[in-house]
Amino acid sequence: MNTLLLTADTTATASEWAFGSGNIYNDILIVALIVVMIALLASALVVNKAMKSIINLTMPQLATEQQVKKAKKINWQAIAAKLLSLRPIEEEKDLEIEHEYDGIKELDNPVPAWFNALFYSTITFGVVYLLVYHVFGWGPNQDQEYQREMALAEKAKQEFLAQSANLIDESTIEIDATGTLAASGKAIYMANCAVCHGNAGEGGIGPNLTDEYWLHGGDIKDVFAVVKYGVPEKGMVPWEQTLTPGQIAEVSNYIITLAGTNPPNPKDPQGEKVAPKANVETTDASAEQVTAENEV
Repeated sequence: MNTLLLTADTTATASEWAFGSGNIYNDILIVALIVVMIALLASALVVNKAMKSIINLTMPQLATEQQVKKAKKINWQAIAAKLLSLRPIEEEKDLEIEHEYDGIKELDNPVPAWFNALFYSTITFGVVYLLVYHVFGWGPNQDQEYQREMALAEKAKQEFLAQSANLIDESTIEIDATGTLAASGKAIYMANCAVCHGNAGEGGIGPNLTDEYWLHGGDIKDVFAVVKYGVPEKGMVPWEQTLTPGQIAEVSNYIITLAGTNPPNPKDPQGEKVAPKANVETTDASAEQVTAENEV
């Protein structure tokens, strides 16, 4: 029984593969259409050939004109032969050079026209290049191109750095060891922060920024967050709408450098005592420098 079922399935599968659509009437119709199309094409070819024969017999003048038109078609082989300076083998006797050696004769084949055109065009290009770049200076030379590329690269670098600076937030801000950000942040501090914290950070309306006491943390990340979001309940406005993240990073770095500067008339300490990381890093660096000098 299983064998019969397997045979039936195999037959059905083969039938579907043979007929394609599974519907025998549709398959027969498609085959018939293909046959009809082939027959029509063959008939058209036969009629075309018969019409040509009729024209040749009844209208020889028209047939002659058609042959002339065919003869006037572009002879690509002749053009290629002319460009490559090819000569038919029958004309080799006209190209033979008088001398021969051991029965071997040499042909005087001219240089192909395309090669001469390419050769003279390179000479022309060289002369024009020399005049444009080295005689009249109309085009930039290599040094000028290098300077231009360097200027473009520097501009792209500054744009990238500016964009990168604006990607800083309170979780990624770090102390700038080079002091570049702090130097730029001084002007921002004097323009926006000095009115409340004093020109030297000694404090006024706002707390003292030079001692070891901080109300909201003395880490660079804490300072960045306070400047960015402010402390509205204590009168500290948020600066995120006024300053860019890069500018907040600069002024935060400058505030960190104020720790331990001991300005005159400092405000009383507020908050909790926190050892600023900037001072700790500076002390460690100084200790390492002294140790290195002693070793020397």
